Amino acid sequence: MRKLTIISTLILGMLFLSSCSLGGLRTEMLNRDSDETKANARLEQVIEAIKSKDKDALKSLFSKKALEEAVDFDSSMNDFFDFFQGKVDSWEKPSGPKVSETNDYGHVKKEVSSYYYVNTDKQKYFFLLRDYPVDTDHPDNVGLYLLLVVKSEDEEKIWDGDQKILYDGDQKISHVGIYIPIK
Repeated sequence: MRKLTIISTLILGMLFLSSCSLGGLRTEMLNRDSDETKANARLEQVIEAIKSKDKDALKSLFSKKALEEAVDFDSSMNDFFDFFQGKVDSWEKPSGPKVSETNDYGHVKKEVSSYYYVNTDKQKYFFLLRDYPVDTDHPDNVGLYLLLVVKSEDEEKIWDGDQKILYDGDQKISHVGIYIPIK
């Protein structure tokens, strides 16, 4: 009887540990950590371009598609460097990232939206980065698609559908390139 109990316990333990749903949870946790690490690295790249005032480095972070679709990207980039004041002291992540991924028989597309507060010696800013780190079918989509920047005190306005920045009522509005909705 004791052998039967031990064998039953071992079998149930093996089934529990090899369960697909548990494996999925472990995989999901690892992917979330990886997505967060990559999103933070992308922000660090943006910050390095800001610190060195390197417009070419900032532009290189954007996908080919974003650069093609953006209306006068270079002018928006100049506006960004004029708008962003001070030397970067630190950054913090309030939440996220929000990740959307599709995998249709190996055709993978991933969108990562990440949110940060970037502190300078003069101002605190809110950054929203929309990045496509993977698109196996359309490599021109890989890279930053949107960098939205506002002063931190204006953050709530970007979510307000009446302001028509990210939402028009309940409808999502898509922007591309560097977007500074409130100057």
